[in-house]
Formats: sequence, structure tokens, C-alpha cells
Amino acid sequence: MGVDLRQVVAGILTITMFVMLGQMLHRDYFDSLQEKAQGDAHDIEFEGSRVSVKDSLVGGVEGSKGPWMDDTNDLNPCWPTLLSEEAVSSKGYVTFSLTNGPEYHISQITDAVMVAKHLGATLVLPDIRGSKPGDERNFEDIYDADKLIKSLKNVIKVVKQLPEEVSLRDIAIVKVPTRVTEDYIKENIDPIFKSKGNIRVATYFPSVNLRKSSQDGETDPVACLAMFGSLELQPELNAVVESMIERLRTHSRKSAGRFIAVDLRIDILEKKHCHSTGVVGSKTCYNAQEIAVFLRKLGFAGDTTIYLTQPRWDSSLNILKDIFPKTFTKEAIMPASKKSKYLESESSEYENVIDFYISSRSDVFVPAISGLFYANIVGKRIALGKPQVLVPAEISETSGLATDFISPYISKKNHLAYSCFC
Repeated sequence: MGVDLRQVVAGILTITMFVMLGQMLHRDYFDSLQEKAQGDAHDIEFEGSRVSVKDSLVGGVEGSKGPWMDDTNDLNPCWPTLLSEEAVSSKGYVTFSLTNGPEYHISQITDAVMVAKHLGATLVLPDIRGSKPGDERNFEDIYDADKLIKSLKNVIKVVKQLPEEVSLRDIAIVKVPTRVTEDYIKENIDPIFKSKGNIRVATYFPSVNLRKSSQDGETDPVACLAMFGSLELQPELNAVVESMIERLRTHSRKSAGRFIAVDLRIDILEKKHCHSTGVVGSKTCYNAQEIAVFLRKLGFAGDTTIYLTQPRWDSSLNILKDIFPKTFTKEAIMPASKKSKYLESESSEYENVIDFYISSRSDVFVPAISGLFYANIVGKRIALGKPQVLVPAEISETSGLATDFISPYISKKNHLAYSCFC
């Protein structure tokens, strides 16, 4: 019986089509958003998306090794022209705490500012609470209090401490969903505030979705200001971050000072087990070897500098260092004089903040783990004009294009940040 060559060719093309379709489905599934309660932020999955170079989201950097992309300066804050010039009133106080790390702090600040603004109340600077009992810090230990107060002066009044005459017994605790709206505040919080005179806001996270929604309408300019224009590191800690970034860039001379930050933490990987999602090439998270292979197949050279959010070096990272020898965790690049304060503390709060801000400033960010850390890093990077966020995937071919793995938050421009920048 003869073989029809046309049937053979058609069969090969069909198989190839299904392989390509599987890879595209992975990138659309990897970040699919699932409703999660606070504390489970690491359980959401990524979503990927193909991006054509002609979309002008990214551009190659001539004369450098690897698939690096240019920063962009296309977006500017929308909120300065949208903020009202109403006089700032003040009646009663709104208090709150920052908890669970910098990826939560942004939302907690934003929600508290929104509540204070729409109640006409004075906001009290929060304390910062870690995961362990008794692990508390002053706001000024990590963030710049004067910057926050100055940035919000035309919106709300902010004080550093609650007046002594205000009794804690007179403060009502109010749970507030993240991304709280003016309508929600008027309907659910204003009656309590009028009754008690002072409230304590506790933000909860019914979802860690940071995508824009057509149902949300326009983002409140006050929320935009609070989210992207109020929170900065205090000078000493900011100087530590800057020195670490400079050291990473010094190691990266062959790539014009560019480096990659990878959010990869062994303790979280062990809890998640990085199981398959059922879509070709898709997993809930990626280990060191898989990240190394992913980056090499995208064309990053072996002398590329990589920063890991992993707190201390672990033997499971050796495979990554074998392929990319210039791979560092924070203890290798932090100034020796600062280690006792920022690395040897019983609290991990400083380390989490350092990871967050280095990941926001790196030339490339790769989230080996999904969650709110990833989502808020993307928001910061959109604000800074740094679009190269590469969502990992198993690349079946010997090589791939970095532009095929840009985070859909950026490729589809559906991150909440795009409501605040125009």
C-alpha cells in the first residue's frame, strides 16, 4: 500500500499546530486569577500572553548580549489633573497597621487613605507588624513618613501619632475589602464612623486580582496617588537598596549593567510542590533548574547577573549558579556594615522590603512564584517604565523569544496601574 506524501505532510503540520497551541494556552493560563483569601496570595497562578515586537511594548538593545529590552517612558501619572481642590477637612481618626510584607502594604495604605478621604477623617501613620507575635516596627523604620505626609497634604491630614485624649476603647474595628470604593465607604463604613467617631481599618483580600475590570469604572485618583505616589523607603534603607543594585550592575558590565531579579524562595516552592496545571508546559511555580533552562533558551548569556529573593543560599540553587555563575542572594551583595541590622534580625521584614524594591528596579523580573508579590511588582514596574516581566514556561523548542513570555498584565495592559497612568 503506497504512502500519500500529502497526508504525511498534513499530519506533521497538524501535530505542530497542536504543540504551538498548547504553548499559547499555557501562557494564557499561567496567571489565571483565582479568588483567594488573605494569606493565600502565593496560590494564584500566572497568565501568559504572546506579544509581537510590532506592538512597540519592547525593543531590543543593540550591542548587548541577550534578549534585553529597553525601558519605556510613555506613561505619566493621570491623577494630578483629576484630584479635586476641595479643602481638607478633619473629624475623627482612622488608624491601621501594615502587615504581611511590602506587597500587602501598598494595598493597605491605599485603602486606609481612601477611607480617611471619603470620611473626612485624619489618618494616623500605621505601625508595621511582622508574622511573629511581638514583631512590631515604627512606620519610619522602613518608610519615609515625611514623604507620605507631604504627598497627601492636599487630600487628607496625616499625623504621626494618635492624640493621648483618644481612648482605644472609642475606636471601632472595621474590616475593609481591598480596592475599597467610595460607594462602599458611604454605605458600610460612614455609619460606624459617625457613631463611634474613630475607626481602625483592617484590610482583607477577597481576591489578589490586580487586573482592571470594566465593572470598576474609573479608578479613584486618590487611590492612584496613595498607591503610586506616597510610599517610599526611608533614606538609610533606600541607600542600602541603591548600593546593592549598584553592585549588581557592576557585575553586569558585559551586558551594559543590566541584571535579572528572580522571585524564587525555597520554602514557598516546597509548600507549593510546583504541580502541573493540566495545560501543556504549565506549572504553578518553577524551581532553580527550570528557571535556568528557561533563561538560557531565551538567549540570556551565561555571564548574565541574577539576583534571587531567596533569603540565604541553598544547595538546590547550585544548578542555577552552574549555568549562571553570577547568581547572588542578598548576603553576597549587601554592604558588610549593614548586615547586622538588615540581615541578622529575627524579623524578615527588612529583607522582604529589600527584595521588593530590587525586583521593581531590575532590568528583567522573573516570577518563579505567582502571587501578590508578582502582581504588585508589575504595578511598580509599569510606573517606572520597566516592562520586561517574563513569565516562566517550559519551552519545548531549543530556543524561544522573550517577547512571547511578557506578563499579560503588561502585554494586555490590563493591570490596575494602567488606570492610573496615561
